[in-house]
Amino acid sequence: MDLLKGKVAIITGASRGIGKAIAIEFAKQGCNIAFSDVRRDENMEQCEKELRALGVKAAGYPSNAASFEESEKLIEDVVNEFGRIDCLVNNAGITRDNLLMRMSEQDWDLVININLKSVFNLTHACQKIMLKQRSGSIINMSSVVGVSGNAGQANYSASKAGIIGFTKSIAQELGSRNIRANAVAPGFIITDMTAQLSEEVRKEWEKKIPLRRGGSTEEVAKVCVFLASDMSSYVSGQVLNVCGAMNC
Repeated sequence: MDLLKGKVAIITGASRGIGKAIAIEFAKQGCNIAFSDVRRDENMEQCEKELRALGVKAAGYPSNAASFEESEKLIEDVVNEFGRIDCLVNNAGITRDNLLMRMSEQDWDLVININLKSVFNLTHACQKIMLKQRSGSIINMSSVVGVSGNAGQANYSASKAGIIGFTKSIAQELGSRNIRANAVAPGFIITDMTAQLSEEVRKEWEKKIPLRRGGSTEEVAKVCVFLASDMSSYVSGQVLNVCGAMNC
């Protein structure tokens, strides 16, 4: 299928994990891919190779999404190279989990800046292009813990809840220009990070999930394909949980 043929997407934090899975699924649908991560390393170069092997134009950019100035420069560079931006996927994110009584100010600020401020930075820069085009799809990666909260993740949950409020607000602001904004809220997804958990911990998570398993990065990515494509042309301001009914 060519659901995204000829489109251009920019995806943050896409050298591995969910971001890379999104980039690959988009490329399979004919989308040209610009993606960013904090540094150019083997992961970024490997991602570029895999995307280009799928027959699309692809380029990785070292950029700190938490920096307003670097985000502005990233969007400028992408437009100069690709000519337009049809879809922005704000995926960059980190965790610094701890109970509130033990959480440092540094860990609070770091998570808020990388997870939430980055969404403002990239959307602020990208909206200028989409407003001129009078079209675009913005996909912001939230989490089920942004909807329901989670003990030991006050900073992460706050950042992901903020993403939901931001998404709903810009959907109302930009809708008249045919720009859509939606949030995706993954549940327990099997990534390099969760794979490091003990089998006992993983089984405890799975007991809480009605589908009795963790999700794959590809399953999250396919939801993003839907939101980036014209199949979702009347879907905006929504939060799509990808969680196996963990949060419903």
